Amino acid sequence: MNMIVSAIGQGLLWALLGLGLYLTFRILNFADMTVEGTFPLGAAVAVTSITQGVSPILATLFAGVIGIIAGLITGLLYTKGKIPSLLAGILVMTAIYSINLRIMSKSNISLFGKANLFVNKFLSNLPKYFDSVFIGLLFIIIFTLFISFSLNTNFGQAFIATGDNPQMAKSLGIKTDRMIILGLMISNGLVGICGALIAQNNGYADINMGIGTIVIALASIIIGEVIFKNLTLNQRLVAVTLGSIIYRLLLLLVLQLGFNTNDLNLISAIVLAICMMLPQLEKKFNLKKVLLKGVRKHD
Repeated sequence: MNMIVSAIGQGLLWALLGLGLYLTFRILNFADMTVEGTFPLGAAVAVTSITQGVSPILATLFAGVIGIIAGLITGLLYTKGKIPSLLAGILVMTAIYSINLRIMSKSNISLFGKANLFVNKFLSNLPKYFDSVFIGLLFIIIFTLFISFSLNTNFGQAFIATGDNPQMAKSLGIKTDRMIILGLMISNGLVGICGALIAQNNGYADINMGIGTIVIALASIIIGEVIFKNLTLNQRLVAVTLGSIIYRLLLLLVLQLGFNTNDLNLISAIVLAICMMLPQLEKKFNLKKVLLKGVRKHD
């Protein structure tokens, strides 16, 4: 039971990463590789700040701000520098690696003996692993409501229109370059905060902790879309969180079956590939009809 609670808590914490990428990948139709650099950047800033005596709340906010700056740079490279989206993200991601080493002065920093968001009297009274569930739920509710509210404003509709049809959006007077930059800033701000929360929950920040994060975020999005279909935009935001939790439970199941933890990235890629192929497999082999026949026979 403790392992399931832990997986749910991890799913809630990592869901911020999925929400951040959802804004660019699904709404803006922008393949943003910056997140693989922004995630460890947020972790590095938060952990370094805490070790220097900054309060965990401020340190987490700093992580969000530095993520916003990273998104801004990617946006400027794409809109003003006319660098392709994928390459712009890779350039910033690569640069961030060196910046992280500058911030931490070494490859990893521990929070052993230091205060963080997961260490306080209230959370210590909760059952084991419920601290990550509580913190994750708190942050995911706040940012889901924020995104949901923002997307239902005039700004949000312009943002959606930019991703849906840039040419039409321009003809309507929408400054699409500005929308893309703002979208990347908000997205990477969320990713930076996610990195800060994961680092505090793990108790350390590592230079390589961003490897494979884009696969984790995509898995949250794809799993949510595959399982929960025909959803409104607001419901899709919730589906990303549920997809993140399901993904963590799937990883837990795989580990319980005896697979090596070193294979997690490989397993993540396979799970994501299967989820992305499901709609095609469903059409080709009529999976729904097969499943329904199986259920009827069983009854």
